[in-house]
Order: sequence, then C-alpha cells, then structure tokens
Amino acid sequence: MKTIRPSSERGRSNFGWLDSHHSFSFGEYFDPQNMGWGPLRVINDDRVAGGGGFPTHPHRDMEIFSYVVEGQLAHKDTLGNEKTLAPGDIQLMSAGSGIMHSEFNPSDTDPTHFLQIWIEPSQKGLEPNYQELKIDSQEALNGWKLLMSPDEESDSLKIHQNARVYAAKLSKGQSLEVPKARFAKGYLHLVKGEILVDDQTLKTGDAIATENETLGKLEALKEAEILYFDLQS
Repeated sequence: MKTIRPSSERGRSNFGWLDSHHSFSFGEYFDPQNMGWGPLRVINDDRVAGGGGFPTHPHRDMEIFSYVVEGQLAHKDTLGNEKTLAPGDIQLMSAGSGIMHSEFNPSDTDPTHFLQIWIEPSQKGLEPNYQELKIDSQEALNGWKLLMSPDEESDSLKIHQNARVYAAKLSKGQSLEVPKARFAKGYLHLVKGEILVDDQTLKTGDAIATENETLGKLEALKEAEILYFDLQS
C-alpha cells in the first residue's frame, strides 16, 4: 500500500509568532484519518518569528526530535541542557517519565524553520535523556545519513523504538535509492525541494506513506532535502 499525503492537505495553526503545518492530528487540528503512521505520531513543520518560541512545558513517554532547516533554535530543559541548534544539528529528547523544556528563536529578527517530530517509544516510564547529533555538510549530500536507530548503528542517536530515521540532501538531477526497509511501514517526507519517486512528483511538504511496499529510486527535480522513516507497524 502506498498513500500520497499532499502538503496542501496538512492541518495548519497560525498564531502570528508561529506558523505550523501538521502532517497528523495535533492540538486543535483533528483528522481521524491522519492520527499518525505506526509509532510516528507528529510531524509539525514550524516557522517561528524572531523572538518567538515555546515557553517551558512538560512532555512524557515520547521520543521527540527537532530538525533545524533554517535559522537557529535555542533549547533548554530540566536535565540542565542548554543548546542552540543550527541547520545540520539534530536533537533527540526521550521524555520518558517526565521532562520539561523550552524552545525559542534566539534571533530578534530572523525566522527559524524547523521540524518537530514525535515517535512513540516501545516502553513507558523510561529515564529522560537528551542526545545531539551534528551532520557534516557533505555527509548527507547525495546519500542517506542514519540519524537514529534502536541499536545506535553508524553512530546514530539511540531511539527507544523499532524505528530508523534517515536524512538526505540531493543536488538537482541526482538520484538515490530509498533505504532498504527493516520494518513494515515507511514514511518519506520532503522537507524542501522537488523530487520524482515511482512516477510521482513531490514538492515541499509532500509525503508518501507505505506499508509492506518498497519505494524505488528518487530523482531530484530541484535541490531537495528529505527525511525517511523506517517504522514498525
């Protein structure tokens, strides 16, 4: 099974300081047909105006990671972590039994664009934890970089779920095979750009969900940035 999720069908919340597009039900946006995909529960495509941000708030029993596309994102949590992330920086917060954090745009003028992604863990009540990964500018260029996995393969971040998350950046005209699936479900999200996959053209914000089906080769029609999730059912 293969399902296209057009960007235009995502939910949207606009609070002035925050313009957010929701791939799955979130907050006041409710779509019973899009409650998640396997353990993948949230992909929020967030644009935060200068000086804006999320004040300190709690989370529990969720694997939460932030993927910075443009600008900077300042993070602070009750474990004592204070980090400012830039494009190429990935943070993974295992909320476990409970954690509080805040995320802000540290610039007064420049916007921040980042993806906030939640994956349900395989166990509840785990000890909260914070990890960080920096992607070299050439590492994911025209190839896949493994960001997180349950076994920390290839120095990836440890996620408490049968899930593997990859990132890739493609130059115009470059092609790439989708990673070989280890689990039943797949979800490909086009962060930006334009690609051709299995005779389907995807543009910024579009996605493809698969179940027991393998996607073929990707071709970049424009410079592209892609996230791919290999997920258990």
